[in-house]
Amino acid sequence: MSSLSFTPSSTNKLSREDYRRQKDLEAARKAGTAPAEQDEEGKDINPHIPQYIAKAPWYLDTGRPTLKHQRIHETEEEKKDDQWYARGLRAGPAATKFRKGACENCGAMTHKTKDCMDRPRKTGAKWTGQDIKPDEIIQEIDLDYDAKRDRWNGYDPSEHSKIYEEYEKIEEARRKIKANELDKQSTTELVKKTGDRIAAEFSSDEEEDDEDKYAEKSDMPGQKVNTKTRTTIRNLRIREDTAKYLRNLDINSAYYDPKTRSMRDNPNKERGAEDSFYAGDNFVRYTGDAPNMANLQLFAWQAYEKGTDVHLQANPTQGELLHREYLQKKEKLKDTSKDSILAKYGGEEHLNVPPKELLLAQTEQYVEYSRTGRIIKGPDRAVPKSKYEEDVFNNNHTSIWGSYWADGNWGYKCCRSFIKNSYCTGLAGIEAANSSNLLTVSELISDEESNKKSLVEIHIENMKKSKSKNVDDSNKHLKRKNLGEGDIQLDVKKLKKALEEEDKRNKHKKIDFYIDDDRKRPYNSAYMGNNDKLESEITEEELEAYRLKKQS
Repeated sequence: MSSLSFTPSSTNKLSREDYRRQKDLEAARKAGTAPAEQDEEGKDINPHIPQYIAKAPWYLDTGRPTLKHQRIHETEEEKKDDQWYARGLRAGPAATKFRKGACENCGAMTHKTKDCMDRPRKTGAKWTGQDIKPDEIIQEIDLDYDAKRDRWNGYDPSEHSKIYEEYEKIEEARRKIKANELDKQSTTELVKKTGDRIAAEFSSDEEEDDEDKYAEKSDMPGQKVNTKTRTTIRNLRIREDTAKYLRNLDINSAYYDPKTRSMRDNPNKERGAEDSFYAGDNFVRYTGDAPNMANLQLFAWQAYEKGTDVHLQANPTQGELLHREYLQKKEKLKDTSKDSILAKYGGEEHLNVPPKELLLAQTEQYVEYSRTGRIIKGPDRAVPKSKYEEDVFNNNHTSIWGSYWADGNWGYKCCRSFIKNSYCTGLAGIEAANSSNLLTVSELISDEESNKKSLVEIHIENMKKSKSKNVDDSNKHLKRKNLGEGDIQLDVKKLKKALEEEDKRNKHKKIDFYIDDDRKRPYNSAYMGNNDKLESEITEEELEAYRLKKQS
């Protein structure tokens, strides 16, 4: 896109002739045959600048050609470095009398009582008029966007010098304490210490250093001591060694934990732990004297907690002897406690059992099984014994209770008796049961025969039923039997009275509660009596009278 002439006419819609002239002028300026367009300051505007760069937005458009909107706007002068907060300073001497509108606690005019940072007084300066604090210096500084979000805004670098002064005082106090301790010691102790140092081949420069400086020279491969933070940084491997995760690059090999830099399993399991250079952390931890050393260290810690002065690194022989003595006493105590329990409660014979290898081992007994699980060759499988008595027959029975079942009842199979613990009657009881069953069957058959009717009688009954159905089909829905109420006995006098009342209602229809439109009927209109009063319930006679009148 090419630049356009920023003339007042360019804002309006150009005609075809003006647009063609403008295009020709732009082409001439680009070719150099026409002079370049100039801005407000008289500087030439490059005709090759695109229109979207040369044209100013609507909120900066002045109507004249310019490139000022593409340049950086001039901002206010930056604040000087020496102009900053005057924090904690007071403005001149304090007032001698309390002033109206001042803080009631300290008497300063620059803040209110709720914003006072001084200690709350028992009686404020408003009432005592004493110890009135001077006013604070409050500066109004207009901060820009970046200054408001600067985390170091308002920080005074000179305050950091106080930290150096504090540490210098601590070091000076330590030197004085060490000098006083050296003065108190006798000359013989000093000679002894100097002899030990010479034997240890320490130089004179190292004798004057502090204990913290010795720690820097005691670094070992795999650890580093930081004297400033008094911490020991432990590296789990020396840098010259091969990393654990490079022992085997297979994804399915031993897992490497990058957080603890540990690989517990053997990365090369096909080689074996003895043949490989590195067999995992667990191999080192649980082989050789490492478990014994761990038990010794645990024993030393527990003994030290109970009051015994044991240190495994300072005196390992003492720790070893004490641990051995402890194990011997533990075994003796275990044997004595076992003997005392057996003497008191008994049961020593249960401890003298053969080992499990003999109890659960294979036997020489040969057994062959078929595909279905049956024994083909060899002794039969032993039948498991039950805690209940088996094959015990009571009261002359030859079978147990539950061996016979009929009609949902259990009984004895030998006599077919359903009474438990009854005396066995044998075949006589079976015959008696069969005869009783035959009698019941014959009675049922005789009842069925007596209830049988001839075809003529059945046809006459069906004809009567059909006639009664045809008569009552028109009023079928009004029958009380069909409504589930059954036969109801009605009082004749009450029924006559209800019929009279129903005739009156149908003739006059002037009762107050009667309304033609059922939608406007009162809520309790069904329970209203003749006197417009609520009754407990409509009687059966009134219902029968309403049904008869409705039917007629």
